[in-house]
Amino acid sequence: MVDLSRRRLFRRNTGNSDNLSLPWIKNAESFTDNCTRCGLCVDKCQTKIIVNGDGGFPSIDFTKDECTFCYQCAEACPEGLFLSKEEPPWQAKAKIEANCLAINNVECRSCSDMCDAMAIGFSFQVGKVAQPEINLDECTGCGACVASCPTSSINVSNL
Repeated sequence: MVDLSRRRLFRRNTGNSDNLSLPWIKNAESFTDNCTRCGLCVDKCQTKIIVNGDGGFPSIDFTKDECTFCYQCAEACPEGLFLSKEEPPWQAKAKIEANCLAINNVECRSCSDMCDAMAIGFSFQVGKVAQPEINLDECTGCGACVASCPTSSINVSNL
């Protein structure tokens, strides 16, 4: 049996926590029981963020790009694992970690430059560079901010 916690030591930060599933998944808890690992969702992903993860199961890698919510992964799935496109894709939101350059008083706003939803803003602070703030109501969890972060300080996960 493989101890997955040890395997994580050698991985790079992919910008998502382990509990983030593909968008529109009906039941994340039973996903590995029902997914046949056919790879059709990986092939159809416009931005190539769906990759083969642990055990060959599809997972999200935001270091490659963002999710455009095109729904092609769901349309390609022969197993019916996805909700309808009218449903919200997920409850995922971005979170900025303590190793963020701005939090450590180094000017950087690359995450807000990439955020189409304008969910990441910066507030001015006396004696510091502007500090990042995420408006969780505006954040779509698309992951556009992840790949642009020079210190891999942003993760996208389900709340």
